[in-house]
Amino acid sequence: MVQPVGAGRSAAPVSDNIKGAGFMLVAMAAFILGDACMKVVIGHIPLYQAVTLRGVVTVPLLLVLGRLFGGINLTRLRDSWRVISLRTAGEIGATLTFFYALVNMPLGALSAILQSAPLAVTAGAALFMGEKVGWRRGLAIVVGFAGVLLIVQPGTEGLNMAAVVALISVGFIVVRDLSTRRLPADVPSVGVALVASVAVMATGAVLSLGTPWQPVPLAVLPILVLAAVLVNIGYIFIIRVMRVGEVGFTTPFRYTALVWAMALGWLIWGEVPRPTTLVGAAIVVASGLFVLLREAQLGRTRRH
Repeated sequence: MVQPVGAGRSAAPVSDNIKGAGFMLVAMAAFILGDACMKVVIGHIPLYQAVTLRGVVTVPLLLVLGRLFGGINLTRLRDSWRVISLRTAGEIGATLTFFYALVNMPLGALSAILQSAPLAVTAGAALFMGEKVGWRRGLAIVVGFAGVLLIVQPGTEGLNMAAVVALISVGFIVVRDLSTRRLPADVPSVGVALVASVAVMATGAVLSLGTPWQPVPLAVLPILVLAAVLVNIGYIFIIRVMRVGEVGFTTPFRYTALVWAMALGWLIWGEVPRPTTLVGAAIVVASGLFVLLREAQLGRTRRH
């Protein structure tokens, strides 16, 4: 029997970097699609009710993930409770401010502002953790924040409150991510995420007491469940990104979130980004990539 051409040959192995890039693409798509779902949901029910109900679906799914990945180690979580508490506070603040901004501004513009978070984390690490940031990265951070100002466009009419809240959300992300750096390597990621999700759900439930709960329209219920599922899919693939590939290769693919956000904003809500938003987003992304590449270059220099 004649074998087809190429039969019997083993397929070329896919490199870890390519796998990591693929996982990052899936994660960013899942997160932005989940955000779009939540924007739809919050258009029909109060904000804090939506946050609470999303948690009702998300927490059980994370418990399943914890069992699958061995991530529910209560002893290790308890040993690091101070850092986890600070990180959880950052997560609560980042989530609530993000959803407020999500309701009140275009998805693409919000995503563009949030792309400055890595720059803000680098600046925060220099200010609060004593990490050295050379003049090149320092200048890139300043340029990146100038790009954010182009997106926000502060003027004589005053700042848009939703944009201000989006910037506050970036501040909470800095608290969350810098706290995460303080966690010992053996503290399970899924367990940390589970603690944060329970806390966000509980906070949403308490805050929702101030507004009467509304019946969830039948057509909205599957969108709410989908939002929770997509967040967990994003989290699964972010975990996989951490385990394969080089950070310097995979991290730039996180900026595909901006493409997804602008595309979905246009398709679902007819949001057309302003030219200044596009220019500002390009500046933020370019600055972030420069800082990332510079950090990777310095890392290689230290190793040699």
